[in-house]
Amino acid sequence: MAFDTLPKFVTFDMNGTLIKFAINDTMRDVLGDRLPAEVADEYLRICKAYRIDECMGAYKPFHQIVANSMERASRKVGLEFRADEAREVYDRIPTFGPYPGVTAALNRLAEAVPLVIITNSDTAQAERLAEKLKAPFEVIITAEQMGCYKPRLAAFDYLFEKLGVTPDELVHVSASPMYDLRSAAVMGIEKKVYVDRGFEHDEHWLGYERITDIADLPVLFGLPRPDAS
Repeated sequence: MAFDTLPKFVTFDMNGTLIKFAINDTMRDVLGDRLPAEVADEYLRICKAYRIDECMGAYKPFHQIVANSMERASRKVGLEFRADEAREVYDRIPTFGPYPGVTAALNRLAEAVPLVIITNSDTAQAERLAEKLKAPFEVIITAEQMGCYKPRLAAFDYLFEKLGVTPDELVHVSASPMYDLRSAAVMGIEKKVYVDRGFEHDEHWLGYERITDIADLPVLFGLPRPDAS
């Protein structure tokens, strides 16, 4: 048991942590043969980098984040950008589903502590994705509501104000040190969980508990695994 006292809330990143954010597979599918194999990996890598760069400026709807990052990546690799393809990628996001075991782990944890989502999604998409988790969330906080995106620190300021808490009253859970855990640490959230999904490097110096199986999340709070007999 890593956390000897229960927090007021456990806050979660959603896309990439609870929902399998299959945007790379979606871009490959939408672009099809227009994305040559020899540049595909570089295109997807730089597109991810441009997405976070787009999140750092003034707020814009997430469909613009997707489109702008795809346009910039296309320019970088010499690919024609098509706005209709970017819109299709964005429109497919609500079809993404949860990682295996997420629903059971969330429901087990909810027996002991209230759950909250803080996501970079637009509100309409966040609500559709959260429904797929089939778990009780007290609050769903979106980038659209915050007027900014993680990893901007203003997102965490909004979180504290919305929930009426101080950083020591939360545990924050994310699969992304880059989008979440670095900012959470800077903002004074000492209790953090890194769900290592394999798409970012472990940054253990941020002072989190690291798990690779979501079923182990309730165990950190002194609860049995959801698959325990």
